[in-house]
Amino acid sequence: MGEGHVTVDAVEEHCVLVGVIKAGMSEEQAMEYLDELEFLAETAGAITSGKFLQKLDFPNPKTFVGTGKLDEIYDFIQEHEIELVIFDDELSPSQLRNIEGTLKCKILDRNILILDIFASRARTSHAKVQVELAQLQYMLPRLTRMWTHLERQKGGIGLRGPGESQIETDRRIIKSRIALMKSRLQDIDKQKSVQRGNRGQLVRAALVGYTNVGKSTLMNLLSKSEVFAENKLFATLDTTVRKVVIKNLPFLLSDTVGFIRKLPHQLVESFKSTLDEVRESDLLIHVLDISHPAFEDHFNVVRETLAEIDGSDKASILVFNKVDAYPGEEEEVISLEELKKSWMSKLTDTPCIFVSAEKKMNIDELREVIYEEVRKIFEKRYPYHHFLY
Repeated sequence: MGEGHVTVDAVEEHCVLVGVIKAGMSEEQAMEYLDELEFLAETAGAITSGKFLQKLDFPNPKTFVGTGKLDEIYDFIQEHEIELVIFDDELSPSQLRNIEGTLKCKILDRNILILDIFASRARTSHAKVQVELAQLQYMLPRLTRMWTHLERQKGGIGLRGPGESQIETDRRIIKSRIALMKSRLQDIDKQKSVQRGNRGQLVRAALVGYTNVGKSTLMNLLSKSEVFAENKLFATLDTTVRKVVIKNLPFLLSDTVGFIRKLPHQLVESFKSTLDEVRESDLLIHVLDISHPAFEDHFNVVRETLAEIDGSDKASILVFNKVDAYPGEEEEVISLEELKKSWMSKLTDTPCIFVSAEKKMNIDELREVIYEEVRKIFEKRYPYHHFLY
């Protein structure tokens, strides 16, 4: 990925997670964010050994948390021999430098952790270029931090140049690499656009949703194909498109990268072409994990992301997945009939359905609902087309 790329090693590391309870945020919400950060860390191969939260109206501009809390974290990581601390927000270059100076260990923030997971998940040249571009854009303003070992040379006669010029050299290399990645992405985007154009006038549906809600498992069921699916965040980076036929009515179905709260801006920019698949779809199948305690929050994150990419005004279906795991293992599972009468079915004014992709529950009804929505779009597009359905 280029010099200076920060990664979580393949060998499992023990880490500590740090978050802030900001103004207007409850402690439960902050803990839930840290739980998600723990899942991110686990996906990257790290084991969480401790979590620290501090109530602050806004993060400390110098050290993110207060100096007292930082000392507490330092004592903990020394006692437990931990070499990795992950912060639940983006850290500025100066915050990174100050925190590293105090904790004297590897520091990651949420953004670099997500970028690292994307880098390990990238399989195709398209995904690799997108991720590298995002990493380079993230690294550029943080270059000075990588050269702190040269600070002792500053002020020395004849030694002022090398340190500073090395940073400038690196900056030039990264800027030219960014330009090259952008150029490659433009070429790939043109090819993708042509491919989309060559698919003819079939109705196009896209599976969208928060990461790890079961989109790929649903894709496998609906298209009877094998798309990589596992219980980890961002299992899918590249858009997979399959032709699906329900009752003689063919349409294209795509599986897209999962959304997540606080997604790094660099990734949203780099993955615009992947999100084009969503933007250019006729029908969005929004999948929610009903067993997740924060599914309403996830619903809002996806809606906000769709609004950002001009995809919120499309025909859509709301699919509550994992009903077999709702409301929890200890309580009796609510029946489909009860779910259909619940407040959840009124979350939107679009068709709503409850399924379990893993247990293949209610999939026929889902197919029927998708068929009806695709048929409406087809008839609107081809009012005089006598199609056998």
